[in-house]
Amino acid sequence: MAADPAPRPRPAPPAEPPPATGATPGGRGRAVGLWRRRSLRFRLTAVASAVLAVALVVSAYVMIGVLRNALLSTIDDSIYQRAREAVSLADAERLPNEMTSPDGTLLQVVDGTGRITHTTAGTDRLVPLLNTAGRAEAIGAAEARFLDGKPYGIPHVLRVRVLSADRGRTVIAARPFSEVQTSISTAGHVLLVGTPLLLILLAGVSWVIIGGTLRPIAALRRGAEEITDTARSHRLPVPEARDEVHSLATTLNAMLARLEKADIRQRALVSDAAHELRSPLASIRLQLEVALGHPEGQDWQETAEGVLEDTMRLSRLAEDLLALARLDERGGTPARSEPVELDQLVQQTVERYGQAVTVRIGDGPMVTTGDALDLGRVLVNLVDNALRHTRTVVLVELRDEGADAVLTVTDDGPGIPELDRERVFDRFTRLDSARSRDEGGAGLGLAIVRETVHAHGGAVRLEDAAPGLRAVVRLPLS
Repeated sequence: MAADPAPRPRPAPPAEPPPATGATPGGRGRAVGLWRRRSLRFRLTAVASAVLAVALVVSAYVMIGVLRNALLSTIDDSIYQRAREAVSLADAERLPNEMTSPDGTLLQVVDGTGRITHTTAGTDRLVPLLNTAGRAEAIGAAEARFLDGKPYGIPHVLRVRVLSADRGRTVIAARPFSEVQTSISTAGHVLLVGTPLLLILLAGVSWVIIGGTLRPIAALRRGAEEITDTARSHRLPVPEARDEVHSLATTLNAMLARLEKADIRQRALVSDAAHELRSPLASIRLQLEVALGHPEGQDWQETAEGVLEDTMRLSRLAEDLLALARLDERGGTPARSEPVELDQLVQQTVERYGQAVTVRIGDGPMVTTGDALDLGRVLVNLVDNALRHTRTVVLVELRDEGADAVLTVTDDGPGIPELDRERVFDRFTRLDSARSRDEGGAGLGLAIVRETVHAHGGAVRLEDAAPGLRAVVRLPLS
């Protein structure tokens, strides 16, 4: 019988990648997102506390180092002084049999053969703290060194200084370093307990101070929540402190005032426009109703002319409203910024009026920057307004004065009282005088003039022409 074939070994499963160590990008992203979602007060306090913690740790480390060096320097100075005194006594052969040291310094006097001749009480009299090589090395180094005192029966680390005396003698001065270690350990324990307490105290103070600093901002937020479409006249509370929050509140209140003014102006425009539209629409409706109600006796030619007149009035009003809307949309800037030859623009615009308008243009080209169509509309509005009220002819003049071009349109009509010369530039403003809308003006012509001139960086005003009225437009020359 044939033997069964040996089983094939199964392939080992692929090894799984080891788990990644450290923070993953997703974890970092969540941490950053969590940090950003915290309140500004918390983040400022946390950052201030972290900076204070680093500062306190560094200060504690530096203070411990300075304290250790100061105490070490004090011990070194002390043992050096005691060693110098012993050297002086040895050189003068005045060493006492029993040497004393008021500050606990250990002294050994070793002769040239390595035998200890004099010591302080409690010091080994047989074995020097340093052997011959050690003493020679210490003398050459001319500074103190550490020495383990346990081999000599002293349970402390010693600070040792060696000086040479006459006749081959050396003086060994040593002092336990334990007192410095004790002082450093005590200071370390104080800092270990005091630093966290101080950090907690400073964090609490920072929390309170930052909260007080942000309180006016919270008041601004509450004030903003109270402002609604029915309470547009409300303003945000302004803090007494003349700081950045005060400037912010003042700026926001100024912005609210501008928005309120713009809203009132927009509502007034809609209301006035609706009022102006009612008259021609009512007239058209009345004429058509009468014509349809009595077709047999109706003069359709006359009706068509009346409806056309009212339609043209509606068309002019729509064009004026569209022009104002475009000026508002551009935010006080011209539609184009290109060179405009004012002398040619004035000459071409006035030609359409024939003998009713006289033009005078100064010498030399006068070029400004802006939109020729808008500037032409300005001149047309002024001339049309003057023609409605003049008794004879209208005079149009263009001249240059320094860096400006001055355009004037003068009529000899009834004029406008001085108190009303500024008000007539408002939208839908008509005077109850001889210069009212004799021929259906809606009171938008001068408003379009002022806003267009301002968009081109110029100015416009009305002045007495004795008799009549003069409109003066100043535009900057290129």
